Amino acid sequence: MIVSNGRGDLARRLTGLNSTQSDFSPVWALGFMSGTSLDAVDAAMILTDGERVLEFGPTAERTYTDQERTVLADAVGAARNWNWEGAEPVSCFQRACEVLTSTHEAAFQDILRQCDGDSKPEVVGIHGQTVLHRAPGRSVPGRTLQLLDQKNIAERFGLPIVFDFRTDDVAAGGQGAPLAPVYHQALCADRNKPVAVLNLGGVANLTLVSDTMILQGFDCGPANGPVDEWVERHKQGRYDRDGGFARSGSIDEARIAAWLNSDWFDQPLPKSLDRYDYNADLAEGLNFADGCATLTAFSAAAVAKGLSAFSESVREVVVCGGGRHNPFLMEQLEARCGVPIRTAEDAGWRGDSIEAEAFALLAVRHLRNLPISFPGTTGVRAPMTGGRTQYPVNVG
Repeated sequence: MIVSNGRGDLARRLTGLNSTQSDFSPVWALGFMSGTSLDAVDAAMILTDGERVLEFGPTAERTYTDQERTVLADAVGAARNWNWEGAEPVSCFQRACEVLTSTHEAAFQDILRQCDGDSKPEVVGIHGQTVLHRAPGRSVPGRTLQLLDQKNIAERFGLPIVFDFRTDDVAAGGQGAPLAPVYHQALCADRNKPVAVLNLGGVANLTLVSDTMILQGFDCGPANGPVDEWVERHKQGRYDRDGGFARSGSIDEARIAAWLNSDWFDQPLPKSLDRYDYNADLAEGLNFADGCATLTAFSAAAVAKGLSAFSESVREVVVCGGGRHNPFLMEQLEARCGVPIRTAEDAGWRGDSIEAEAFALLAVRHLRNLPISFPGTTGVRAPMTGGRTQYPVNVG
């Protein structure tokens, strides 16, 4: 498989993707993810037909510099202040898109350097940077915004870009998140089910994969976001490395119990969170170490509560995302969830690349017109596809 030399060739090559045939020929797909922690853009390649993962390709990570991270954080702040009312902060968003374009291109070039023979990407799925997300409520419709300059990136990559994966779901009344469950299902094909896949990013989300093939998934609470924010607020770095700060503090269980009694935790599944729906302000009044301990334990307690909401009891929880690197958080999960806790690596997966891999698979599903969101994952009424395709205009 090779990178095509023009839009016509690309379109002809990908014509077969618009098919739900079971004998569809797999392609090398490249996925990108930039999470709400604003630490890096991750890239990963997989060989997939949109339903199975047949082979894993190279991965890359482009860490944001302090300056780049500030630009992205400013865009998030501007988006929260705007909140879809009044004039959109166009210039701030444009600066963020410039950062996203240059960093995605750097990760793309890293991937290409690792490719050999025919194992080169043919299609790219890019999530973009979420700067604002509002779950649908009784009186307000859902909205979601991911920043990306897809036209510029398509030209630089010389490949079709699939993007904007969440908007159609939200417009149809869904939560717009989570979207990774269908990829988790592919990863769990050979595991002893039912199994839960837990992603610990800025927000925590759970997927239930069972033999019924009816996917369930939802955001179950905050993960790294509040404690990272708390550490930065106290000028102790960007995050609690190895959970050391949390381990030195005491957990305020009364606060955690009160937080778990908030209205959001009583809402029926599925549901989603914005990164700042639960934030570092929760720990106000606690000293630094106790704040770290309590916010971290809250994440684990929210996961335990989330597991109890599933229709089946799971045999194990497989943890991916940055939070799995925090031993204190992993210990809290083990203590509070009552089931074996495994890391993605224990399962033979690439724990730092799963979300990027997911958007590679979702790109192929989009081109094959296969669903990417489901009633049990986003609350949409019927399974539906999503995303848009941007072809490069000038290639070769």
